[in-house]
Amino acid sequence: MNETPSIAAGDRISGRLTFPVEGMTCASCSARVEKVLGKVPGVKAASVNIATEKATVEGEVTWGALAAAVERAGYKAVPPPRAKPTAGPVADRPGSLPLLRRRLIVSAVLTAPVFTLAMLDVMGPVSGGVQWVLTSVVLFWAGWDFFRIAVRLARTGAANMDTLIAMGTGAAYLYSVYALWTGGMLYFETAGVVVTLILLGRFLEERAKVRAGDAVRKLIGLRPRTATVLRGSSEIEVPVEDVAVGDRVVVRPGDRIPVDGVVVEGRSAVDESMITGESMPVTRGVGEAVIGATVNSTGRLLVEASRVGADTALAGIVRMVEEAQGSKAPIQRLADEVAGRFVPAVLVVAAVTFIGWVFWGVGFERAMLPTVAVLVIACPCALGLATPTAIMVGTGKAAENGILVRNAAALELAHRLDVLIVDKTGTLTRGQPSVTDVVVLGDGAPSSVLPSLRLVAAVERYSEHPLGQAIVQHVRGLSAEGVDLLDVEGFESVTGAGVVGRVRLPGSEGPAATLVVGTRELMTARGIPTAPFEAAAGAIEAAGRTAILAAREGVPFAVIGLADTLKETSAGAVARLRKMGVRLILATGDNERTARAIAEALGIEEVIARASPADKLALVQKLRAERKVVGMVGDGINDAPALAAADVSFAIGTGTDVAMEAAGITLIRGDIAKVATAIELSRATLRIVKQNLFWAFAYNTVGIPIAALGLLSPMIGSGAMALSSVSVVTNALRLRRFVPEHPSR
Repeated sequence: MNETPSIAAGDRISGRLTFPVEGMTCASCSARVEKVLGKVPGVKAASVNIATEKATVEGEVTWGALAAAVERAGYKAVPPPRAKPTAGPVADRPGSLPLLRRRLIVSAVLTAPVFTLAMLDVMGPVSGGVQWVLTSVVLFWAGWDFFRIAVRLARTGAANMDTLIAMGTGAAYLYSVYALWTGGMLYFETAGVVVTLILLGRFLEERAKVRAGDAVRKLIGLRPRTATVLRGSSEIEVPVEDVAVGDRVVVRPGDRIPVDGVVVEGRSAVDESMITGESMPVTRGVGEAVIGATVNSTGRLLVEASRVGADTALAGIVRMVEEAQGSKAPIQRLADEVAGRFVPAVLVVAAVTFIGWVFWGVGFERAMLPTVAVLVIACPCALGLATPTAIMVGTGKAAENGILVRNAAALELAHRLDVLIVDKTGTLTRGQPSVTDVVVLGDGAPSSVLPSLRLVAAVERYSEHPLGQAIVQHVRGLSAEGVDLLDVEGFESVTGAGVVGRVRLPGSEGPAATLVVGTRELMTARGIPTAPFEAAAGAIEAAGRTAILAAREGVPFAVIGLADTLKETSAGAVARLRKMGVRLILATGDNERTARAIAEALGIEEVIARASPADKLALVQKLRAERKVVGMVGDGINDAPALAAADVSFAIGTGTDVAMEAAGITLIRGDIAKVATAIELSRATLRIVKQNLFWAFAYNTVGIPIAALGLLSPMIGSGAMALSSVSVVTNALRLRRFVPEHPSR
């Protein structure tokens, strides 16, 4: 297949675009690129992430204008594909690790003899010449990128950490060349060791950053490369890219399902843990949807493809995780602001250091070493990496737990939630009614429950009402083989009241019996007494459930209770959230009695019943006006306004697309217990971010004055600088071990 062509200079971008930027090495780089992109006419917002080395812009602009702006800043914008690939997500471009490894090895091997000769104080033209030749290779091959980028930036009037390194090592090198011919002290080992240590730091940092992006690569790796497609009566194996919507795909036991689709034949247990974070397999049969990249465990399935390539759920999850990892948390803005001004300030400090030491009377040679130390220790890499690496790992870990974070701000704010507004239907409950009670009236024995239900289900089979269909499904599910429904004559649906029909019992010789199933009003209209129903119906309704009355030949014989039942995880989730100090409010469009019954069962004290979308929105706005950090959990179109207005919004993944578009966080499986997990993960991520920022600020605050006072050699300074960058990334990687403190039960 042909590769998707890249965007051309004249192509117009409308909306959001993410693309790689080459040449960025520190936070000051990302701050500069972000600044120039933000000034391009038509760009509404720009964000650059040093950890992912990608820029994201929103607006109406041509690719040529974006690329030119990045080039003027001294960097290179890599054009992304013109259209999303039909095969879905693809792996990242090959990283720089192999080249960094080669340069590090060469630099270390050549610097070792230079350092040895210097430490043994071996003097003479031969020793000096050897040090000169070896150090030249180290600087101008292994460390060439420092000088190349520094010169390129200098042409645009900019500077970054490469500028500091190039100036520091270049000064030590040039002075040593001069001293080689004049008989002064040589500092070739300083230049060589500094380059080697910085390359070591970059190599370790790059390797750690690769590990930080493991979550996305794991998701991408889940996609099968081939699919078995049914063509007529033949099964043909084709690349997954060639599967089209409507194709029927054969999935054998143990295979990954290659596309999103609907089961048209077969029944099997499917392991969806890699997508939803839930370990228990779920049973999927005819008519039920399956997700691409999940594992078919037991039976053979025939799946009709409904979404392929970039439109699959997996591709959408990958895009959402990448967008979240590329977005910025509010806490990062301080670091960006500091980093953007940092390098120019360091150059000033270095100049003052040099001039100060010269005026102190120590001479040019003695003044050079503290100046070089200031330049190499002052790199703001740790400052720039402190937040984005933690966000990368945190959002990746969230995806592994079935939580999709749309932006870093949502992840940061989640740990500060004061109030959580929770919808009922589809959020705390299953979102569909089910039979909860069956009461047979008169002298009916327990053995008459099934016959009574069969009678009711017979007439409800022709009804389109959800309550009627719930009764039918309940009866059919009473045994593994299912229950045959009786034939009905003269079916009649009474809008808003119930159904009527004539049913002939098996083996009965007489006329078909007339059944009336529905409300009290329907019973009264048909001349059927309602008093016999009242005890059973009243008890069912008092519990917040709906009571359906049934009469045969004018005689009451059963009351059936139905309700939208609670999800198994709802009670545990509410308990977890309350333990975490989150105030819960149940806001539902349902009636007061049902809402109170649900709230009482879960331990929620505040209830707002019959709440319209406008009421939910007003509640969010009222609480925010009280300076509360407000969260909203919902799944429907009616929840979208409140979701959009909340500080942190959680959409149930089994709900509507509108709700998910309005939310900052999506719970893939629709499990509200994941809200508590998201809060715990937010707390863990922000804890790591704050630790990283503290040490990054502390490192530069303490290190630069010590270097300027001449108490730190350039070699130790370069090692400390490299260690600081590696330490913040390594600290962020601790999030990979995150486990919810209070897992669902």
